[in-house]
Amino acid sequence: MPGTVTVVKVAVGDEVTAGQSLLVVEAMKMEHVISAPHAGTVAELDVTPGSTVAMDQVLAVIAPQEQELGQEQEEATS
Repeated sequence: MPGTVTVVKVAVGDEVTAGQSLLVVEAMKMEHVISAPHAGTVAELDVTPGSTVAMDQVLAVIAPQEQELGQEQEEATS
């Protein structure tokens, strides 16, 4: 949903865990916490506090941990 980024809690290169709070977006007078979908490393972070964001805009990219990638590849080839 469209809104304004009020808090950014991580930086590119930071290690995060699944569910960890990454940033906060204020929209419709409510604060929405954006959390990491899985554990990994912050690969991209395209917002700063005060940034206006649009609906469906990518705010951050979390690269999965190497171990998870290996498991996914094993499952895909089995």
